[in-house]
Amino acid sequence: MSHLFLRRIAFTALLVFIFGAIFFAAQAYRADQPGIGTAQHETNEESVRRIVRELLREKPEIVGEALRALMAREQLAETEKQQMNLKARAAEIFDDPGSPVSGNPEGNVTIAEFYDYNCPYCKKSHADLMAMISEDGNIRFVHKEYPILGPGSLFAAKAALAARKQEKYEVFQSALMDYPGKLDDWSVMDVAADAGLNVSQLEKDMEDPLLDADLARIRALAKSLGIDGTPAYIINDRLIPGAVPIKSIQEIVAELRNGNDDKG
Repeated sequence: MSHLFLRRIAFTALLVFIFGAIFFAAQAYRADQPGIGTAQHETNEESVRRIVRELLREKPEIVGEALRALMAREQLAETEKQQMNLKARAAEIFDDPGSPVSGNPEGNVTIAEFYDYNCPYCKKSHADLMAMISEDGNIRFVHKEYPILGPGSLFAAKAALAARKQEKYEVFQSALMDYPGKLDDWSVMDVAADAGLNVSQLEKDMEDPLLDADLARIRALAKSLGIDGTPAYIINDRLIPGAVPIKSIQEIVAELRNGNDDKG
């Protein structure tokens, strides 16, 4: 279903809601104005139209109130739907064996990040995020390799996952994030060598078809959650799309701990 079609449906629903609200407000207004529409021979439709015009002249803010009420209702419904979806897919998000885990494996809050090594926002926030997780000491961090920015990103993601066989995923992952330029096949291997990996072995390990399966699962998961950009964070049962200040993540973590939420 196209976004245009969905927008048309939403717009139609909005109009129905607004004019429905105006109609009922007009009826209430009419009840308070006994002289309106009683002595005149108008049809009900003409009467309501006239009352609506008078009501809008006297209370134009009613349209804004109706819009805000609809937006609040839709936001609440969307949030509830999103949280149900996150809970239903908690195992895919947090416990997929193809998604490396760092931080404290027994942490009382879990953060999953969908990222791309060529995403400037991912790269910019990486060092601060890792520092926060290290300083906190009680956060479980799940890496979701989500290469959406071209072949170089895909190659980097496969290389990073393959580095697990040499037990160098975390050091290599951080080195890729710290790389200042756009990553391609050659630069990924240069970073691997600098990070202490056996490049020949890495190339062989990257041929493992399980890596493609791991990345395919993450892509399917992201699609099911409506994640189409990077970075995106899932903190327990909350989805935070896009880059956010580290302080905001810390505040969410503290709020979840105070509420004794679990990871789903």
